[in-house]
Amino acid sequence: MLSLPAYLKRINHAVPTAPTPVTLQAVHRAHLFAVPFENLDIYLGRTIACDEARFLHKIVNQHRGGFCYELNGAFAALLRALGFQVTLLSARVARADGSDGPEFDHLTLRVDLEEPWLADVGFGDSFLEPLRLKPGVEQPQIGRIYRLTDVEGVFNIEVMTDDQWKRAYSFTLQPRQLSDFAAMCHYQQTSPDSHFTRNRICSRATAEGRITLSNDKLIETRNGIRNERVLASDQEWREKLQERFGVTLP
Repeated sequence: MLSLPAYLKRINHAVPTAPTPVTLQAVHRAHLFAVPFENLDIYLGRTIACDEARFLHKIVNQHRGGFCYELNGAFAALLRALGFQVTLLSARVARADGSDGPEFDHLTLRVDLEEPWLADVGFGDSFLEPLRLKPGVEQPQIGRIYRLTDVEGVFNIEVMTDDQWKRAYSFTLQPRQLSDFAAMCHYQQTSPDSHFTRNRICSRATAEGRITLSNDKLIETRNGIRNERVLASDQEWREKLQERFGVTLP
């Protein structure tokens, strides 16, 4: 069961809490700053089930993060507890060759206020604040520009990269249930073709950029300047995990 005070404390957010665009933007940023994108349960051999209660326990009580199904699944519960109207959406992540990944490859969120918004705290290095779910509008955020396009009911989220628009993922507005994502959640944590089974990662946004543990590397970006170093041992990796992300593993 969700404890709203405990969840708000977990993301270091106090006010505002009324279901308004200002609150949505604030809790979205706070979540990305506090709760890491990570796949460490896969590294530990623990099963990740599509279950809201388990997501909430892991993120709030165990002070962990997760990947998209967990992060956006829990965030949807938080938003509903704050009074927002939230719809789960299935997204297909763009591959390097420009093709689409499978349906339910990613879980993202529609939030309806006076106008609809796209919220997503589970896509790693992406937008810090929700995007207006309105095609054709350029939406700048801290050195990046995002936009949505609509092609016959399929929305594409794109980011300006090297003076070109690069697609991140595609989605429709068909409402989904959390259980709809169960098969792909299982695939992502078990298939040798999934990048989640090939790389160990823990990453979160910061006010200056991003900090990431990727396999044995510590990568920190501050104000556009990237610093990277190889950690000397698994012990140092665990120390950095606790020091920089507040995560302690058995």
